Amino acid sequence: MTDTKTAIIDSGGEDFLDFTAQNPEESILEEREIEISMQAHGKRLDQALSECLPEFSRSFVQQLMQEGLVLERPARVPSFSSMPNGSTPKSLKASGKVKAGMRFFVRIRQTEQTQAFVPQAMDLDVVFEDAHLRVINKPAGLVVHPAAGHWSGTLLNGLLALDEGAKFVPRAGIVHRLDKDTSGLMVVAKSRECMDRLIALITRREMKREYVCLAHGAWQEGQRMEIHHAIGRDTRNRLKMAAVDLAHQTGKVAHTSCVCLSSLNQFSLIYCQLHTGRTHQIRVHLSAQHHPVFADTMYGAKGTGEGGLKRQALHAFRLSFEHPFGGEKKVFFSDLPKDLSQVAQSLGLSYNLVNIPLPA
Repeated sequence: MTDTKTAIIDSGGEDFLDFTAQNPEESILEEREIEISMQAHGKRLDQALSECLPEFSRSFVQQLMQEGLVLERPARVPSFSSMPNGSTPKSLKASGKVKAGMRFFVRIRQTEQTQAFVPQAMDLDVVFEDAHLRVINKPAGLVVHPAAGHWSGTLLNGLLALDEGAKFVPRAGIVHRLDKDTSGLMVVAKSRECMDRLIALITRREMKREYVCLAHGAWQEGQRMEIHHAIGRDTRNRLKMAAVDLAHQTGKVAHTSCVCLSSLNQFSLIYCQLHTGRTHQIRVHLSAQHHPVFADTMYGAKGTGEGGLKRQALHAFRLSFEHPFGGEKKVFFSDLPKDLSQVAQSLGLSYNLVNIPLPA
């Protein structure tokens, strides 16, 4: 049983960027038929559909449902246009549970989001590649995945240009993310099976993601700190995250291990290991400990400081995991990029990242 079937139809040759076209038929980009798989049996309808439309968010799928562009396909109905009169597409509930074998017609209007998943050639730093996966050294400034305000020029666009097979893998194989202005190592799957196995490694916390950052505040060299603040949305600024008290606010548990590598004149070089993967986790955790990441004005740093650094001084320098096919231990390393290295030297902070021992 296949997960999805897709049929491309005429778009009319015009660009329609939202859902407000006066003539709905003019803005239809494509029609897809989705068959619910055994793996999706019992899930919410919006969740099952969004998993079969990995390039779109669940809210986008819900919007399609509200617009009457999602219909359950009755037996012996060959296409969306053949649906019998009197069909009531808006009666579908996003929270309704699906069963394996159910089929749905989805009509997708052309928006900025639908046009985001296109190949765009870029010079990606691939530090490792085999038949199953790639390890990318992401530069600061590169957005990982298309989103509002960044519908093009993302790592996903670059991966689609790098490998024609990436279009057959959800999110082009991206299994974890780095913030736009965080540099460093990411692993990307080249197949759905590899993607599932990498996600399982992350879920079991068997993928080690290690970072180094410049931070404000003096800190005793060699001192270790285990930070366990839960993280949720900042109630005063929805663009930010915050350390929260789960007894009074919604959020998720988060754990970061930190060690001071070097400290001088109210600045420190900090090693961080993620045990969970919450949005902005290191930045929020260090800010909560009164050591905001250097140049991270969103979370408490004051200005760019010495060196004129215009992005948070955070770098994913080491990535290690057991290969999902074969099980051999893989360890990848990326030294501090030039901008961070220059600022560290200007602050008098010394480091030797290569000799930081791997965690148990």
